[in-house]
Amino acid sequence: MNTLEDVIKGILPIDRDAMEEAWKCWDSLCKPLRGLGWLEETLVQMAGIYRTPHPHPDKRAVVIMGADNGVVKEGVTQTDSSVTIQVLENMGDRLSTACVMCRLAGCELIPVNIGSLTDGKHPRIRNKVVRYGTDNIAEGSAMSREECIQAILIGVDTIREMKEEGYQLIVTGEMGIGNTTTSSACAAVLFDQEAEIVTGRGAGLSTAGLERKIQVIKRAIAVNQPDKQDPLDVITKVGGLDIAGMAGCYLGAAYYQMPILIDGFISAVSAYLAGMLCETAKEYMIATHCTTEPASCLVMEHLGKKAPLQAGMHLGEGTGAIMGLSLIDQALNVYYNLTTWDGAHVEAYTHQK
Repeated sequence: MNTLEDVIKGILPIDRDAMEEAWKCWDSLCKPLRGLGWLEETLVQMAGIYRTPHPHPDKRAVVIMGADNGVVKEGVTQTDSSVTIQVLENMGDRLSTACVMCRLAGCELIPVNIGSLTDGKHPRIRNKVVRYGTDNIAEGSAMSREECIQAILIGVDTIREMKEEGYQLIVTGEMGIGNTTTSSACAAVLFDQEAEIVTGRGAGLSTAGLERKIQVIKRAIAVNQPDKQDPLDVITKVGGLDIAGMAGCYLGAAYYQMPILIDGFISAVSAYLAGMLCETAKEYMIATHCTTEPASCLVMEHLGKKAPLQAGMHLGEGTGAIMGLSLIDQALNVYYNLTTWDGAHVEAYTHQK
């Protein structure tokens, strides 16, 4: 396995020449220039990632990073931690919401257990446990810095496996009871925001539960004093193993030159942290949607990304990114099947100043 420094040094910019050629292909098609907006921009970005104006992301994997969070004992969730591994088992049986959506989107869902309280039993679960759950961030650091780096490298290595198995596009997702608490804590630190601004109800907290969650996040930040300039320190002190693993997936996708779709709030926080570790890695990230979590769009803004979907979704599991993939499929459909200006016997539009 590569060191984190090796991975970061090995990430190259995407190919601007391939992108320019892709723009020429778009502009040759019989439609208003740039009329498909995000769809065109994203396909051009993918051309740069694949280093060809003819991208074909035919084999796709939804990689779910699953882990438990010690902060659950503070009463910040509606359910207990047993749900994390149960959902991963359901993913193994292809029973979860994301699995059902994958059937229509032509994806394979890969559940990765990076830190649940127990090992997964289903043969489709990839057990890569760094430790069995994190410590309670309201009392101290979630994990050690060494464990954080290990989890990031597991994310990188998981993408290596996907590449070797022939996958060409990655969708990120997570499963971990309590992870809206950890991601909100990360967001509060990274963006200098009060906990009230960045904290939502997660999977259905009551008003009293939300207030308790806000106070726990404030306590976690006060106890740990994470350094907002150091992404490893932020993850170590107030993050989670799923966040670290997804950050590794983003770095791995950039290292192995594959497009990677950002899901919702938690995935976006992980993407931002990966971008802090390597700015160039952001060139391989594709934003898909903003969730109803209060800081979701704030994270996208700081990432410098545009998310096309705002559908009131807040389920996790990669579901928003799977929906975003349907837009990419329409972009590919038009790019490869629409006739040219000459083919339609229509005078070509030109770019106007």
